[in-house]
Amino acid sequence: VILLCFRRYLLTALSSCLFWNMFGLSAAMDSKPNILLFLADDLGIGDIGCYGNNSIRTPNVDRLAREGVKLTQHIAAAPLCTPSRAAFLTGRYPIRSGMASSNGYRALQWNAGSGGLPANETTFARLLQQQGYTTGLIGKWHQGVNCESFNDHCHHPLNHGFDYFYGMPFTLLNNCQENKPPELDVALQAKLWLYSQIITLAVLTLTTGKLTGLISMRWKIIACFTLAGGLFFISWYSSYGFVQYWNCILMRNHDVTEQPMRLERTASLMLKEAVLFIKRNRHGPFLLFVSFLHVHTPLFTTAKFLGKSRHGLYGDNVEEMDWMVGKILDLLDKEGLKNHTFTYFASDHGGHLEAQDGSAQLGGWNGIYKGGKGMGGWEGGIRVPGVFRWPGVLPAGTVIEEPTSLMDIYPTVVHLAGGILPQDRVIDGRNLVPLLQGRAEKSEHEFLFHYCGSHLHAVRWHQKDSGAIWKAHYVTPVFHPPGAGACYGKGICPCFGEGVTHHDPPLLFDLSRDPSEAKPLLADTEPLFDTVIRKIGRAIEEHRRTLTPVPEQLSLYNVVWKPWLQPCCGTFPFCWCDKEGDSTQSL
Repeated sequence: VILLCFRRYLLTALSSCLFWNMFGLSAAMDSKPNILLFLADDLGIGDIGCYGNNSIRTPNVDRLAREGVKLTQHIAAAPLCTPSRAAFLTGRYPIRSGMASSNGYRALQWNAGSGGLPANETTFARLLQQQGYTTGLIGKWHQGVNCESFNDHCHHPLNHGFDYFYGMPFTLLNNCQENKPPELDVALQAKLWLYSQIITLAVLTLTTGKLTGLISMRWKIIACFTLAGGLFFISWYSSYGFVQYWNCILMRNHDVTEQPMRLERTASLMLKEAVLFIKRNRHGPFLLFVSFLHVHTPLFTTAKFLGKSRHGLYGDNVEEMDWMVGKILDLLDKEGLKNHTFTYFASDHGGHLEAQDGSAQLGGWNGIYKGGKGMGGWEGGIRVPGVFRWPGVLPAGTVIEEPTSLMDIYPTVVHLAGGILPQDRVIDGRNLVPLLQGRAEKSEHEFLFHYCGSHLHAVRWHQKDSGAIWKAHYVTPVFHPPGAGACYGKGICPCFGEGVTHHDPPLLFDLSRDPSEAKPLLADTEPLFDTVIRKIGRAIEEHRRTLTPVPEQLSLYNVVWKPWLQPCCGTFPFCWCDKEGDSTQSL
């Protein structure tokens, strides 16, 4: 009798425990969580402690991984910031929105360009806004500002579903810091300067010849040459000579607050704004997208982090970013929001191998993976950190090796918010919740297409029945010098032309056996070679049938500097202001 009573008691207790666990999970899933998205800039997968780095300290990102889920095959949709972020925001390959370039300009070059994320693209911020979320973006945008006038703000974050914006409408560049070598269009600037010198020399020669009687030419013709040369010089120097004023600015919503920005206080301002946004909206639900300016060059780092890492200035900058992550996570704890916040950390693409200053490496480390930023197919340019945390809902300490994409964040957060995905367009991302919770063992992605600009360079096939991850490279960059693993001397590898090699048959790898892409498989030794190539070829044909022509946002016309589109806090061209003053505070 005693044993029977004990058995009944035990079964009742277990049933009650199971009920309350399921009830708690269901209640958590039924409510709308706050959503906090961290996206680093140019961070390599090998730069984070939880991904194997032991020379840079990242305890706060490591804490997220320890308390949540770590993805080991998290893939960016593009190896460069503007197209990758467009895909992240829309859940779609950038070629679908026109944010993939067919020319050499693969990212937006100016705040005063006319290209940008089209108004007819629907971001996850817009869908969450419709579900009652207060939405904010702190940090880097780099999706354009204006279309036809300096204040139409057609591409602005507030026109794409964000209620609040504070940060850079552009991206950090070396040009933003004094005494740094210029980074924007260096080759073109050199050509324009050469042309200016040639024109000047021609005018001086004609003038001297006219005065000495050696050349018979009317003064009007010489005056026309002089005027043309002057206009040419003024036009290019007014743009490239003042990059710091035109591109390195801060905005709060529609207003320019710093022009040019003061880098020594930017990190403090960004952190302050993120903290204030959470405090203002602690009763939720809120979406906060913290889009770091770290760790893009020029790697400006505040004094208390300089010289603290074992990896030079780059490591210092990574550690400062991790500290900022920690401050925001601490605030969630303090406000009692930790268990009700879905948190995500990633990078927009791989580390920039070619970023160097003499012998000093200023770009990230991509671990065992070949290639880096700008390389459309090689893993080092597109495989990035991916970490999720939601205590009580996502199992802690979990590692998932299935292929996933930054585009998956779109349907995932829309699902969590109770929204519905747009039905009038292709959404390439997949809802990750079942995979993250362990209710699904396999990724929903069968194929992932790896573009360099608008040029398809490689395709990944997830053969779910065997576990193989096949990857076919149709185009690869030509490394310089040969065998160097990057395009040193060029700044970034090209997508087409003489700087790439076309492969027929394509280079084939099985990433499940060779994640470093060290040894391509051969038709003579790999029995499935022809079968895999045919399967991937059919997938490419099907994929291309889903593409529709759209205006190219990164066309030469759209990326060129247009003075009438320049955001300005004064009267153009006298654009200068500092509305922040000393508004930073100790955090």
